[in-house]
Amino acid sequence: MILVNYIACIILIVLGFYVILTKKNILKIIIGMGLIDYGINLLIISIGFNPGGTAPIFTFTELKPESFFVDPVPQALTLTSIVIGACVTAMALSLVIKIKEKYGTLDADKVRRLNG
Repeated sequence: MILVNYIACIILIVLGFYVILTKKNILKIIIGMGLIDYGINLLIISIGFNPGGTAPIFTFTELKPESFFVDPVPQALTLTSIVIGACVTAMALSLVIKIKEKYGTLDADKVRRLNG
């Protein structure tokens, strides 16, 4: 089961890099950035997964030497990454709106060639 997550991570990251490197439309490039972000988030969560582990929420009476908990650090990092990714995507989309208003196109090659 965990192998499927790692394969999905690799596919998402490689597909995101492919989209960024080959597409000329700025919106598609932003979608590629999102795919990389989702792939990395899935990778972090998959690395932190422990089969049979429980949530690290306990009281001192419940804590025993044989207790097996899931590591909460990857989950916290992923939540932070989701928030940062949403902000970066929002900023990139606002820049796309301004580029479309100023240049009238979303083709990256045409925007690079325009002066002004």
